[in-house]
Amino acid sequence: MLNASRYSGGNFALNKIKLMDNIKLGLKDNWKQFTLLVIINAFVGGMVGLERSILPKIAESEFHIAAKTAILSFIIVFGIVKAITNYFTGALANKIGRKNLLVIGWLFAIPVPLILMYAPNWNWIITANILLGINQGLTWSSTVVMKIDLVGEKQRGFAMGLNEFAGYLSVAIVAFFTGWIAGKYGLRPYPFYIGIALSLLGFFGSWLFIKDTKLHVAKETKSSNIPLLKKIFWDTTWKDKNLGSVTQAGLINNLNDGMVWGIFPILLAQKNFTIEQIGIIVATYPAVWGLGQLVTGKMADHFCKRDMLFTGMFLQGLALLIMPWAQTMTNYIILSVILGWGTAMVYPTFLATIAENTNPIDRAKSLGIFRFWRDSGYAIGAILTGIIADAFGINASIIVIGLLTVGSAIIIQYRMKCKNDNSLKFWNWLTNKSKSNRESTNHELHCY
Repeated sequence: MLNASRYSGGNFALNKIKLMDNIKLGLKDNWKQFTLLVIINAFVGGMVGLERSILPKIAESEFHIAAKTAILSFIIVFGIVKAITNYFTGALANKIGRKNLLVIGWLFAIPVPLILMYAPNWNWIITANILLGINQGLTWSSTVVMKIDLVGEKQRGFAMGLNEFAGYLSVAIVAFFTGWIAGKYGLRPYPFYIGIALSLLGFFGSWLFIKDTKLHVAKETKSSNIPLLKKIFWDTTWKDKNLGSVTQAGLINNLNDGMVWGIFPILLAQKNFTIEQIGIIVATYPAVWGLGQLVTGKMADHFCKRDMLFTGMFLQGLALLIMPWAQTMTNYIILSVILGWGTAMVYPTFLATIAENTNPIDRAKSLGIFRFWRDSGYAIGAILTGIIADAFGINASIIVIGLLTVGSAIIIQYRMKCKNDNSLKFWNWLTNKSKSNRESTNHELHCY
């Protein structure tokens, strides 16, 4: 029995080695699984898009909630739950597997559209957002980590650009259609039928077609020379200059996104825009955010990540500071484009920077910690926005959030470092490009 046990164990080890030998890292070699994960993440983003245009309107018109803090309570709950789930997703990813977390996450999504359709009071809406927060934390984190596992070192920015493109373009598309359906057929239940289809497609697609990436992690770990983090929570949170800069910027980014999510539709309604117009304006921001990442994700593989992050956060802050003085639909669409492009510059760059500054063994946990703080921004932003809006008005809340976003850009500029002196600097490239279109920028250079 002992010899048989040893023989069996030896065969298992040999089979694992053979399997690892067949594993290849890179987008080209893993394009089928990568494409499936992009599609799954589009379903994930669509679940958030269900609420993007119309939930604040439902709070006011159906449940007669006037206080901005109370209206934003669904975002506060969503942000807190998603942040905590992100943290545990990172910790559990290596223990129970990325795919298992993805499938479990979709189980939490299935009741959400049904609750939103038939909720008799606001407490049921809060319950739906608890489930949605768990769903988003498990599913979005899992798809992010799995894509990074598949592509290896060279194409992380591009991979994250594709991932976030799919997710946030889906947010925009679903936000637009829910706004359009609500304008034609009423706020409930018809706009939420989309969510039933998304949750079922996401669950069965993940369960039947997605494969775990644990062997890809093992393969990359063998060749990685990045040291393990000594205190992974504190290093990711602040102590490490590059990781800490990214984490604070992620928090501020979602802080302003939480404000836009909750306050923007109310601001537009106060300025007498129709529900269809609000749907178009609100959808423009995540549409540019999503589409822009097809470009900015690739840029993050070549340009100094500090420059990318500084520019993106600064553009977001600038758009927010101008927003209180906008009047026409054209004004708001232009500002939404600027805000969306700024967010597109930072989102894939956040994830690529975290991945490239961590050992593959630390990666899932470090990404979970980053996403914990980043999505805490939803709750912090909603609370801060609601308090300021109730006390001083919506315009004051937008200006405060805009100033915080500009401050985050300044922290990035002075705290982050590019990896080496010959890294391709974004602003230098942009200046040279304006002088001459003949200069080549096809350098495979990286900086953090």
